[in-house]
Amino acid sequence: MLTQLTIKNYALIDELHVSFNNGLSIITGETGAGKSILLGGLSLILGKRADLSSIKDSSKKCIIEATFDVAKYNLKSLFDTEDLDYEAFTIIRREILPSGKSRAFINDTPVNLNNLQVIGEHLLDIHSQHQTLQLTNDDFQFQIIDALADNSNSLTAYSEALNSYKDLKFQLEAVQKQKAESIKEFDYNLFLLRELDEAKLVSGELEALESEYETLNNVEEIKEKLAHSHQLLNNDDVGIINHLTEVKNLLGKLSGYGKQYEDVSQRVASTLIELDDIFSEIEQLEDQLEADPNRLDSVNTKLQVIHNLMQKHTVSSVEELITIKEKLSQNVSMTESLDAVIIEKENEINDLERQLKSMAISIHDNRAAIIPELIQQLETILSTLGMLNAKFKIELETSDSFLTNGTDRLRFLFSANKGGQFNDLKKSASGGELSRIMLAIKSVLSKYKQLPTIMFDEIDTGVSGEISNKMAGIMQQMSKTMQVFTITHLPQIAAKGDSHFKVYKTDIDNVTQTQLKKLNPDERIVEIAEMLGGIDVTNSAIEHAKQLLN
Repeated sequence: MLTQLTIKNYALIDELHVSFNNGLSIITGETGAGKSILLGGLSLILGKRADLSSIKDSSKKCIIEATFDVAKYNLKSLFDTEDLDYEAFTIIRREILPSGKSRAFINDTPVNLNNLQVIGEHLLDIHSQHQTLQLTNDDFQFQIIDALADNSNSLTAYSEALNSYKDLKFQLEAVQKQKAESIKEFDYNLFLLRELDEAKLVSGELEALESEYETLNNVEEIKEKLAHSHQLLNNDDVGIINHLTEVKNLLGKLSGYGKQYEDVSQRVASTLIELDDIFSEIEQLEDQLEADPNRLDSVNTKLQVIHNLMQKHTVSSVEELITIKEKLSQNVSMTESLDAVIIEKENEINDLERQLKSMAISIHDNRAAIIPELIQQLETILSTLGMLNAKFKIELETSDSFLTNGTDRLRFLFSANKGGQFNDLKKSASGGELSRIMLAIKSVLSKYKQLPTIMFDEIDTGVSGEISNKMAGIMQQMSKTMQVFTITHLPQIAAKGDSHFKVYKTDIDNVTQTQLKKLNPDERIVEIAEMLGGIDVTNSAIEHAKQLLN
């Protein structure tokens, strides 16, 4: 409930601070006194966009601050969702700076307008002629029925399942799109993969193959050079090994004549050992070397395959080709596995569809069961409000689509006159009738759910006499379970309040200001007497006012 309201530098208000109690609070005042200013300030608390023209003194900032007792509203989870600190006494502050910039705070945490709107709609409901038009809105009509049908938990579970269902449908569409795109490339990727598979690529083989190719392709020249080298090394007459052996023997005889001769002799001996080893390796190479046209052709073919693949894939090594092959293999495997993913998603979607249908049937049955009771309560209340022949017909039609709140489509039909045709509310009810219907609906809703503080803005427009008494009685009954404000011009309604506030204008230093004050019992008698008979209060008006208050 709204416990305190502070307004500074807003419209005709210089500074206003007022406290409120629970029950039914009455707000009265002459036309133009500033009741709309009060509503405008509260609308800013609820997230309405600020207007620089609302600032009374453009050199100072405007502040609207409201304190709400939210202990009974079960709003902690909502505050958590909005990432806000929860306080049993929640303070909402709105500031409009001279620059035109607007700031908002909930429990001293900066928030945006969306945060204000989300929290505000659970705290204060300003009922105006504009809000009465909600009656013709399907969402609002469903809210009425679902409140009576106690569908809250069922709708929450349905909404969660529907979100999962939509998410899975989105995922399925994405996989199907991916498959469609992959299929276009699948055959080509598969061809490239098979081509690389058939090449039987091995890391490092390119260098070995190129070396082998050079050997096989020049085998005759290599043989010739090896044979000549063999002859130069080991010819009986002129072979290098024979001559070096002779040098070794000669120097060996000089070793005893000095260290220097011994060193030279050892070096020649070492060279001879290395030369003998070279000679043996040349002989081995000669023995191993033979022409092999088939192998040469095979090596040449493999080299051509590798070079062609490198050129096709614009790479310079076998290792890069192997990497490309692995990536192609993954792509091909992924494309081949998409069918399994699609089947899995389709199965999950089918399971959720069955769950959603079951939930929707339960929600529908609850609604259908409560509709006769809702119609009976509304018609009874409206009868007391002078609409003796008001009749409702509420039709539920099940659709094949999963809607945000089930599968039902709703027609909220109304007839104001006996024997009249049923038609949509917006076509068959006048503005005054819609106001009374809204009051009846709010009254019914207050029995089934914790409603926020409600402020009726002249809901009694167009009614008088006994009907106004009945309207006041309904609001009085509602105020037993919630905080109710009503702005009224009717003394019959004003007299039913638990507390009474008056909006009025004063001139201070030649400047008009709007004020709001709580009336004491004597002031209240005078105010109601003025509402009855005008500003010139008579004794009979005073007595009549006392009778109304009693």
